[in-house]
Amino acid sequence: MITILPADLVPNVNSEVRKVVTMPRARTLAAALLAVALFASLVSASLAGPPDPRGQPATGAATIGLYVALALVVLAAAVFGAVGTGAEYRYHSMAVTALFTADRDRLAAGKFLVIGCCALAAAVAVELVSVGALFGVGHGKVAVTGEFFAVLGGGLLAAVCWSLIGASAGILLRSSTRAVPLLLGWIVLAEPLIWLIARGLGIPGVVTLLPVSATVGTVAVGSYPDSDLLAPTPAAVVVLLLWTIGLGAASWWSLRTRDL
Repeated sequence: MITILPADLVPNVNSEVRKVVTMPRARTLAAALLAVALFASLVSASLAGPPDPRGQPATGAATIGLYVALALVVLAAAVFGAVGTGAEYRYHSMAVTALFTADRDRLAAGKFLVIGCCALAAAVAVELVSVGALFGVGHGKVAVTGEFFAVLGGGLLAAVCWSLIGASAGILLRSSTRAVPLLLGWIVLAEPLIWLIARGLGIPGVVTLLPVSATVGTVAVGSYPDSDLLAPTPAAVVVLLLWTIGLGAASWWSLRTRDL
């Protein structure tokens, strides 16, 4: 990857890679994700019956473990991104990092590139483990269709997007200790509560513009087509990308213009 990068960006990327390698508990988190992916996929593949064309999810009950693994890797990617940027403010090292960088545009580009690539690598590893378990134990129980491969692609996209959303939150809030609880609170509590309120008010379609709803729509390809809370996958992908681009642009502007 280094050989195809612009030469003036290579030092920033090397620096960010070293930070990731030395990040506390990074290897433990990666190993935990793989272990959960393996366990969840083995359990769902063992307990599920044959694929039901009318059942949910569209890829078959045996793939529920895959969805669990993807949900966890998306959460982990968001936390990883927030810690990767917010911790530099927490430990007052961002100013030192900027001091040894030619300009802040390269600083932002290096951070986003490395964080996104790490999230992509983690998601690929989780999917490989899950798919291996599914076909090893649940052979004949998984409907290998275009929707199945679309789910895998949607999971990769969601992991990368949420890692960049997390990184943006860390920069905007200038603290990993604020960014991580905010992200987890939004994903686990705030947005699901908004779903319930919107449904109670009779305007469930509004939540399709929110990031978690867009993420579910991006990953759960072909599933729950009648849900008012989920946009069709192509629209959900666009919404998720817009959230990522919008927050990324805001954090880049903040990093570029605010004092460190």
